[in-house]
Amino acid sequence: MSDAKQFQPVSMNLTGQQYQGVLERVLFSTLIGMPCCVFLFINSTMLFTLRSKLVFRETSRYILLYNLLFADTAQLAFSQLLYILAASRIILTYPLCGVLVMFTTLTNDISPLTLVMMSLERYVAVCYPLRHATIASIRNTGVAIIVVWSISLVNVLVRGLLLLTLSFKELESLQMKDVCSDMPMLLGPTSYNYDRAYTYFLFVLATWAIISSYIGVMVAARSASTDRASAQKARNTLLLHLLQLGLSLSSTMHTTVVQSVSTILPRLEIVRMKNVFYVFIYILPRCLTSLIYGLRDQTIRPALLYHLCCRLTINSPSKA
Repeated sequence: MSDAKQFQPVSMNLTGQQYQGVLERVLFSTLIGMPCCVFLFINSTMLFTLRSKLVFRETSRYILLYNLLFADTAQLAFSQLLYILAASRIILTYPLCGVLVMFTTLTNDISPLTLVMMSLERYVAVCYPLRHATIASIRNTGVAIIVVWSISLVNVLVRGLLLLTLSFKELESLQMKDVCSDMPMLLGPTSYNYDRAYTYFLFVLATWAIISSYIGVMVAARSASTDRASAQKARNTLLLHLLQLGLSLSSTMHTTVVQSVSTILPRLEIVRMKNVFYVFIYILPRCLTSLIYGLRDQTIRPALLYHLCCRLTINSPSKA
């Protein structure tokens, strides 16, 4: 028997009321859509800001920040597109949904890997300040970004190959029976097991890298030769990275949670739960980057406010 028959797409419990009412869908769509549009604008402005000055284009941490923000913005846009399709009850075919899910997966994987690189850069800046310019050069930063994208692309290609190994002829139709999301695309046990294994591996690797960097910075902070203020700032930044990592990776682990409860809860409750998950583990992590760095960084903040206010003159004690 083929994989497609042995392991059907993850489906929700269809007992009871199956769909949200029109009023409820409009309410959820408004409450979710408006913040998304606002933060897409803020993130886009932040991206423009990070390309507006030479210091942003030639500093390692700002280059990595641009890559992180670009991935977060793309992830937010793709997630919002999938949400609109789901709220509108537009049913796609498996190939079209697969393409959208692959793009979403690609941008979702880039964020935690970039956070790892940013944490290592802060570790080098505090623990090896004399070698920081050499280690965190523009060239090495570019190589690091290429590695991040390559790992994410390989993961997406593996997922695509696993889908191609399935016999889609065994399916009744290429038309999906439910809205497009990552769960219906887990068509076989191999795809499901690979998804879980990669997610756990990524979580352990990123967590270990950030915590190790934090411990290294704490040890260096006790040294008399280390700038205490710089070390304290680096420690706070690494803690924020750890928070971002937890929120970012939770979006890759929610599938297991939803699948576990989908057999005991009616569909409508699952849909409402997914709406809550969407706000807290998809939207929130993608909005934190621009808020954290846009408000905390003394170099970015004046330039960001300048562009957000349509280039009006802003009196600020800090000069970019």
